[in-house]
This record gives sequence, C-alpha cells and structure tokens, in this order.
Amino acid sequence: MTTKPLKQVHLAAHFPGVNNTTVWSDPAAGSHIDFDSFVHFARTAERAKFDFLFLAEGLRLREQGGEIYDLDVVGRPDTFTVLAALAAVTDRLGLTGTINSTFNEPYEVARQFATLDHLSDGRAAWNVVTSWDAFTGENFRRGGFLPREERYGRAKEFLATAHELFDSWGGGEIVADAGSGTFLRDARAGAFAHKGPQFDIEGRFNVPRSPQGRPVIFQAGDSDEGREFAASDADAIFGRYGTLDEGRAFYADVKRRLAKYGRTQDELKILPAATFILGDTDAEAREAAHEVRRLQVSGQTAIKYLEHVWNRDLSGYDPDGPLPDIDPETGENTIALGRASVRQFRDPLETARQWRALAEAKNLSIRELVIATTSGQTFVGSAATVAEQIDTLVQADAADGFILVPHITPGGLDAFADTVVPLLQERGVFRTEYEGTTLRDHLGLAAPRAASGRRAAAS
Repeated sequence: MTTKPLKQVHLAAHFPGVNNTTVWSDPAAGSHIDFDSFVHFARTAERAKFDFLFLAEGLRLREQGGEIYDLDVVGRPDTFTVLAALAAVTDRLGLTGTINSTFNEPYEVARQFATLDHLSDGRAAWNVVTSWDAFTGENFRRGGFLPREERYGRAKEFLATAHELFDSWGGGEIVADAGSGTFLRDARAGAFAHKGPQFDIEGRFNVPRSPQGRPVIFQAGDSDEGREFAASDADAIFGRYGTLDEGRAFYADVKRRLAKYGRTQDELKILPAATFILGDTDAEAREAAHEVRRLQVSGQTAIKYLEHVWNRDLSGYDPDGPLPDIDPETGENTIALGRASVRQFRDPLETARQWRALAEAKNLSIRELVIATTSGQTFVGSAATVAEQIDTLVQADAADGFILVPHITPGGLDAFADTVVPLLQERGVFRTEYEGTTLRDHLGLAAPRAASGRRAAAS
C-alpha cells in the first residue's frame, strides 16, 4: 500500500485595506499608510517563513453616492513604491502587487516589475487584474473602460506583450569586460516588436533580464474566463473558497484545465484568501469572532451594503430594524458603481426575496442579516485547531495553501506566526527555513524559458 506524500503548505500574508475586513477602530490597529506598518507586517511574515506578502491596489476610493464612508479604509500608497521599499528591509519574502491591465501599458508595467525583481534579488510577483467599469475609468486620462467581454482579451494580450518584453533579454548579453572594452555580447539586446488588436509597440526594453526572468504571475478571477486565463498563463490563482467541498470542486476544475495548455498540475498553485481568529480555546475564539464581525459590520456599513442590492438610498432605515418593504430598483444605473456586488447580485429581486425569507425565519435585523450573509472568518479556533484545519484542506486538495488576511494592521499576523506556524512545522508540512532565494523557489515553480532578443523581436 502506497501512502500519498504530505503536501507542503504555502502561506502568504495580505496587508489589509481597501475592504472592510480591517477593524480600524480597534485600539490595537495602526496606520495603513505609515511605512512602519508595512515593515512590521512584512518582517512578521518573513520571520514566519511565509512565501510572500500580498499588497492589493484600489484605483479609486469606493465612495457611495459621492461620499466616502467607513466600509473601506481610505487611502493606499502606490504599490510599486511600497514593495520596492520593502525589498530593502526583507531578505527572502516574496513581494506581490496587484497591477491593473486595463488602465496601464505593458512597457511601463514590465519595466517596473523587472526593476522590482532586480532590487529584491528575484522576489517579485504580479497579480494581474482587469477592470470593466467606467467608475474606475473616470480617474484616468482615457476616461474609458472595456466591456466585460473584452477585458480578458486585453489582459491576455497585455500579459503576452509583457512577456515579450521580459524575454527580449535572454540573460547572457552583459559581458562588462573591461579588458576588451566589450559591455554587451549582443548589440540587439532588448529589441522587441508587438502588433496586435490592443497594442502596437516596437523598440528596446531597457531593463536586462531579472533574476526570475519574469515575475511570478497571479490571477484573481473566479469566472469561467478568469479560470481559463489562470490555467493558460498564471503561476498561481487566488481562490474564494475556504470550505472542503467548494474548495475541492474549484481546485479540481482549475487544475483539469491545465492539460490543454501543455501544463502540469504543479505549475499552478491555488491559494484562497482566508481570515482567521485565534483564541486560547475554540470557544474563546468563536466568541471573539462574533465580536469582530460586529465591528466589521457597523450600522452604517450594513445600510450601505444593503443599498448594493436595493439600489436605493436607504439612509432613513434603522440598521437594527427590519428589511425595507419596498423592492430593489433594477436597471443599469447602480448606486454601487465600481463594486464587485454589481456582478455578485445579478438578480437583485431574487436576492431580496431570499434575504427577506431568511430574515423572517431567523428574526434578523438589517445588520444581523448582513453579518449572516457576508463572508465571515475562514479559520476560527485555538492554534491547534486552526493548524489542523489548514493542513486538512491542503492535504485534501481543496487548496495548495492560503493567503491570510488579519483584521488588525499591522500586528494582526503576530499571533499566527508565533502559535500556528510552529504547529504546522511540527506536522512536517511547513518549512522551518527558506531553502531558496527567489519567490519561484518558495512556490516550487520552475524558471521560465527565455526567448532570445532576436526571436522576441521577430515574433
């Protein structure tokens, strides 16, 4: 009888913000913009031997009705600036940033990531995202946006073009021989030419090949198009599912798509985002989780969230009272411009019907309903319970690991690093030391094959 070898758990840390996971009102919470907060968070993740730190990006404040409110932490420094600064105060931790493919250009993004990979000695990663709404597009000179059916087409060509730029340097062109006076072995190094529906560019890429060749590529889409994009082009995909059955179904679906692109299952890591609440006992953790959810969903937040479905101004309603007796306003003009809920609640009338039934059955107020119907903590319990939950899901192929999102910044990761990580190490499923130097090493990903500058330019 053969025994399946233990899978190694991959762990990463998401610096929270631009969402209401963060409990900014907690006395233990700190700044989301001071560099000291980023340093503390990153060094904790590196001390715990995590694979990488993940920094999300918001291209517009998610105001509602033209006003900013407490559902989101306001403000997020530029992704590249923060990650470059963190490269100087960490040694092994991967540095992952979300950069939008709809409102940027391949040359500038490729140049920035190649630079970050050099500065960090091979620890850069790019979470490729798209945007379909004019709400975000208003912040940009073009003022434009792409129809939903076109955004992945642009993203695929954007990524392919960036790869051509990365690969315009093969890695052996720089000789720098002072004796002969030869600096470059190939005077055509960096030459590229791309002509396509989205981009028509030609020139020289001015950053030599970086330690990883290309940054590790992440993708976050959960639609069929997003899963296909990940299977064809990504090194890792963020999953949404933290339960065993949903996680295994998502894992199997995405992994089975790899073969059509000539890829093996170990070439794509599936890493769901996961929140957590720790306690000395499971009961204590459950009690803490209940209180955290009430802090995350204030009365104001509950009303604003309900407006996403009702598409009406509900400011006159009591969050501790019953649901509105009026139906949602349907149509293209939504009060929740730029929010994922526009896509999540495709049938607001049906959603309202289901929520009314749930509220009536359980006698829930607006706030209680929002708490019940929005995502809660993925892992809740003692350190031993959480370690077992994580290991069980990974060994059952519901995930390859998790991206942890603490509700406190910057110290919310500390307890996990000090109590859960040692238990995973005792189980033999998590590293005690970094074995490699690059993020590809940490994730068990092979280095990409580089094309020569001449081949890239001629393609």
